[in-house]
Parts: sequence; C-alpha cells; structure tokens
Amino acid sequence: MTTLIFATNNQYKVDEIKTVIGDEFNIITLKDAGIDIDIPEPHDSLEKNALEKSSVIHKLTNQNCFSEDTGLEVESVNGEIFMDGMKQLIDLDKNWIPNKKDHSLYIRPFMFSTDCQLGVKPSSTYKFIIILSPSGPYFAEPMKIFVEEKYTRAVPGGVGFAKNAGNYGGSLIAAQEAKKLGYDQVLWTDAFEHKWLQEVGMMNVMFVINSVAITPSLEEGTILKGVTRESVITILKDMGIKVEERRISIDELMDAYKNNSLQEVFGTGTAATISLIKELRYKDFVMKFDVTKCAIANEVLQTLNGIRSCTVNDKFGWMNKI
Repeated sequence: MTTLIFATNNQYKVDEIKTVIGDEFNIITLKDAGIDIDIPEPHDSLEKNALEKSSVIHKLTNQNCFSEDTGLEVESVNGEIFMDGMKQLIDLDKNWIPNKKDHSLYIRPFMFSTDCQLGVKPSSTYKFIIILSPSGPYFAEPMKIFVEEKYTRAVPGGVGFAKNAGNYGGSLIAAQEAKKLGYDQVLWTDAFEHKWLQEVGMMNVMFVINSVAITPSLEEGTILKGVTRESVITILKDMGIKVEERRISIDELMDAYKNNSLQEVFGTGTAATISLIKELRYKDFVMKFDVTKCAIANEVLQTLNGIRSCTVNDKFGWMNKI
C-alpha cells in the first residue's frame, strides 16, 4: 500500500482526508513519519489575519502572467486564466498566510514542457502550475556582495531579461565560490569587459550616489525586468528622489565610494523585497556601508510593506483584494 504523508500534525485532518480518498492509501501525519517540522495549523486569529490581509500586489499579478516576451519559444498563458486560477488557489490556502511581521504567502507560477519524447525542439504541450508557500524574509540580515569578473550570467541577444531556469542554473557556481570567500551573493558584470554592473544574484540592484538612485538599464536585455524594481522606481520618484536608469561601471562606483558620495546600495526582488547591502568587494577593494544610515532604502521598504499590509494608502492602485 502506498503511504502518503500529509503536511499537517493534526490527526483530525488526516481522518477527514481518509473519508474522501478511502482505504487505497495509507495516510499519516508528519509526526508519524518522523518529520519534526512545526506546521502552523489554521486557527481563528490566523484565519482572521488571512481574511484581512489576503491581498496581492496588483502589478505583480497583471505583469507576470506568462504572456509577455520570455525569449523562449514557449506558449503563453492567458492572463485571465492565470489570475482566476491564482485567486482560487489563494482562497483555498488562505489559512496559510502568515501573521508574522515581514512574512507573506509566496506565490510561484512556473511552466514546463510535457511532450512525451526526447529532442531539441519547442514543445507542443506544457504544464502551468502555481505553488504557494509561507515565507519569511529572504535575506534577514544585510548582505555582503562579491563583484563577479570571471563568470557571466547573461549576454546581449540572450535571455537574461527573462525569468527562466537556465539563468539561475548557470549562476550557481559563481555564488558558491563567493560563499567560500564569506560573501552572500555576487554582483554580476557584463560579459565583454566585466566592468558594467548588472544585477545581484536573484535581484535587481540600486545605488544611491549624491542622493540620486541609479539602477542599471534594461536596454541590453541582460537584466531581469523585475516588477519589484519597477515598483521601487515608482516609489522613489513619488518620494521626490531622482532616478536614473543607465549604465554604471564598477570604476564609477569605486570613485563614488572614495569621494564619499556613494550613500546606499540595496537589492530589489520579489522574495527579497528590499535587501540592504553592507559590503561590496571588487578584487581586493572592499566597500563598507553603514546600513543604519540607509534612509532611502528603509523608507522604500516601509512604503512597500505598508501597501502590502494595507496600513499605507495604495495610491498606485497595485492591490487586488482576493
């Protein structure tokens, strides 16, 4: 008999499932399986929190609906189907929405080919799936970043602007080598000169120089077109901060650090939201930052979190009540 381990420690729920499935499977709890994980069971306060906070960033859901250019020869998913399916899934799992500060229900849509054959060609069939998971802060502490000048994440004409698995698979060796040196992630540089700054690991990056927020431009198609990046740019402009989307070299960054005009460095991403960077290393040159003085990044983070938790007015129309 096949054993199914149900993600709960509540025996009552297991008994409920058994009445639906019958005796074909042996269904046990995590505890019975010897898996020691604290699973939050739904309760009144959590359900109340879920009902009050069950909102998602509207820009996120509307923009990343698998219908825009991915650089890959794959079928697109109808935005309406994506949205309706996601809403139903969130409603089904609303009791898993965490009620802790800086926690959220992480939504991850993905798609893969399902043709029953081996070969190098576009698939004619695909499976589109959305999974959810309670999630805490992706980077709980300020980060140390190593500027990469050996490996390359993306090149013009490639698919560096799209969120596909290949971009991540090819980046792991550089990240592991950086970790061996005591760094959390790498800041990618261009493929030709290894001097033009791109993005940090799984995040876009922002530099505040002389109170101007500078982020690498998307023109070459080597940088992920992040929705959080765009949201941060919108908030920065609303704060009265000048924003420049342009090429920026490691040389310009070091010069700004040396003359004390480089004030803040931070990453932006779906999981990370805003991640402060406390150290950058390029070759043997180390740049350190006092993250307690990163006023701009912290204000952006507070605004984003406030909009998500409905404690700050959503003047941008990003929220979509589920």
